[in-house]
Amino acid sequence: MTAAIASNNPVVRAVIEGTAPRAAQVAAARGLLPLPQTDALEIMVAFYNGADDELKETARAALLSQQLDTLESTVRSAEIAPQVLGYFIEQLEMPAAVHEAILTNLRTPAAAVSKFAAKTRNGQLLELISYNQQLLIQNPEIIEAIIANPNRTAESERRATEIKREFFEKERGAQQIADELRAKGNEAAAEFIEQAEFAGDFDGSGLSVEDALFLASMIEVPDHETDDSWLGLEYIEEIYEESEEQRQAIYTKILGEMQSEEDEIPGERISMLNRIMRMGVKDRVKLGQKGDREARNILIRDPNRLVSSAVVNNPRISEKEVENISAMRSISEDILRQIASNRQWARSYPIMHSLAKNPRTPMANVITIMSRLQLRDLVALSKNRNVSDAVRRQAHRLFTARSGGGRG
Repeated sequence: MTAAIASNNPVVRAVIEGTAPRAAQVAAARGLLPLPQTDALEIMVAFYNGADDELKETARAALLSQQLDTLESTVRSAEIAPQVLGYFIEQLEMPAAVHEAILTNLRTPAAAVSKFAAKTRNGQLLELISYNQQLLIQNPEIIEAIIANPNRTAESERRATEIKREFFEKERGAQQIADELRAKGNEAAAEFIEQAEFAGDFDGSGLSVEDALFLASMIEVPDHETDDSWLGLEYIEEIYEESEEQRQAIYTKILGEMQSEEDEIPGERISMLNRIMRMGVKDRVKLGQKGDREARNILIRDPNRLVSSAVVNNPRISEKEVENISAMRSISEDILRQIASNRQWARSYPIMHSLAKNPRTPMANVITIMSRLQLRDLVALSKNRNVSDAVRRQAHRLFTARSGGGRG
């Protein structure tokens, strides 16, 4: 129950949680404690929804006796608890003015609006709900409730039907999907869809609208956070359209690497990889640079260095992720060199240590890194049979020089 308490008033919390004296609880259930009306109503509704029969009945009577003129102003408050709005919107006998105040309050739960839209006999209030396009897009069950309500007005039916047809029924193009995502507050995902190559030809790409929405759900970085300055001329030759055979080979490679790391790969991850690999290089670059941790974990394994470089240039990539990448034996030398040359990551000892132990890290980078390693790690590196003889010898020389002739 504590998690549902909206008020910051410690008295409200103590009364609802039962740490206040019983007498105080009973008084609060009757609305007799000197509290703001928003707090008093939150307590009453909590007791009404609770398991204590005495408090439940007392609160029910108090809620029914509320003065309607003050109640209307109270339910307009930005401080009112959502569960209070949910309680009063279910009281269908309430005046329309009270219901209108609740419906225009942003804190009113969508589920409560949906129930109200299904049951109310007031067509004008259904019309009011139908004007909130964003609410209906985010909660399509409200659309169905309006359309199914026999008391709907022609206007509310028209608006609900248009939104349903526009956003949920007709074949949607890229801009339509982007508009839906933006209406739901997913700006980064909308930008991704608008810029995606596959969005221009869903049929030709082999991706469905559902696939596009799934891929968009992995986007967490908006355009203004990305930096394309790393895309130098040396990468231009990497931007090409692969053949189906090449893309299948990449899919097989990535899947094989994941299988070697996990006993059993969940079906949803295989499905995710399948969807990602239906995209061309440019779209995988965008996903690598703007996608979430799951997208990064897949695309860092992409043999196309443009795609894997996009991953390490993703502004949301964490130091721990980079440390894990630095230890991967399947990562290309280009990526390991890129990590070793990054000033921010060069300050991380775990990352540099992982690079030194990775046999794929270019020798020039390893030599530079070894000068910073602690003695115990130099000793371990000098005995590490996974690295080259040259690295082991250099580690031994450095240890000998820094420990005073080989002591220790």
